[in-house]
Order: sequence, then C-alpha cells, then structure tokens
Amino acid sequence: MPERPKAPEFMEETDVVELLIRQHMMIRQLFDEVEETPASDRAEAFQRLVRLLAVHETAEEEIVHPYARRKIEDGDNVVRDRLREEREAKELLSVMDKAGVADQNFSTNLAKLRAAVLAHANSEERYEFARLREATTEAERRAMAAGVKAAEALAPTHPHPGVESMKKNLLMGPPTALMDRTRDVIRKAMRKS
Repeated sequence: MPERPKAPEFMEETDVVELLIRQHMMIRQLFDEVEETPASDRAEAFQRLVRLLAVHETAEEEIVHPYARRKIEDGDNVVRDRLREEREAKELLSVMDKAGVADQNFSTNLAKLRAAVLAHANSEERYEFARLREATTEAERRAMAAGVKAAEALAPTHPHPGVESMKKNLLMGPPTALMDRTRDVIRKAMRKS
C-alpha cells in the first residue's frame, strides 16, 4: 500500500499559538518565494500565498479573535486593531489576486502587502498571542488549534474584505469557500491547457 502523504508540519501543532506562529513563518517564506521566482513562473507561488493568507485569517477570525476578546485584558481593543490590519491587507490582496502577477503594479503592491502582513503578524504575536498564551490553559490552546484546523479546511481560498467577524465568516464562509475552490480548480485547469 502506498505511503500516505505527510501533512504540512504546522498541521501537526497542537497548541494554537505555536500553530499560528508556524504559519506566520510559512507566510514569510512564501513571500520570499514569490519575490525570488521569475515573473514568468510567479503565478503558482502567489496563489499558494493567497490561499494560505485567506484560510489563516479566516480561522483566526472565527476561532482565535473571539476567544482573545473574552480571555485577555483589553481584548476588544487588541482584536479590533488586528481586524483593522487584516481588512487593510485583505483589500490589497484582493486587488492583487484579481489583477494577477502580470499586473504592472504587482511588485510594488507585493512589497506593500508584505510590509502590512508582516507588521500584522508581529502585532498578533506580541499583543494577542503572547497574552492569549498567558490567559489560557494548555487544554484550551489544544482545543483552539483543533478549531483552527477545522476552520481552515472549510475556509475560502481567496480574500474577502469586509468579512472579518466570526458571524460573517460562519454565515458567508461555506458558500464562498465552495465558489473559491471551484474557481481554483478552473484556474488550474486553464493554466495546464
């Protein structure tokens, strides 16, 4: 019997903070890959980045931010600031996703996106994740990690600015995810032909 493919390393994490920090590292690596890939071959690497950012942010919005609001001191303000950052990055990512890698502004926008996303990740790690780790038990973080993984499995694969709340993600997420995943299959088939 053939060996089953191994899940990405971050999927093996059982602590939500470690899981999300590992994903932040993957996001940094994907930015490097997109920047270093020749323009003619950049589309696939960029789509992997788009997908990871979209599912990562959706899972944070559905699972992590609501929990942080309740558990950490000044959680409402901390999460509000992170959601504002997420929305700004999603808006730029959405423009870039629609325009594609051949767009004349791609490199400039990629640099802006990278700066925004990495600043956001640093803020999450410093102001939200560190405090969440202090305010939760290991069991709570394990449960959140399982929730994040489940949310990512069902999340849209493209950015949808304006959908930065748990309620909106749960209401709009499944049909949007289905449309996104269908679009991904079509795009992939068109690139091969």
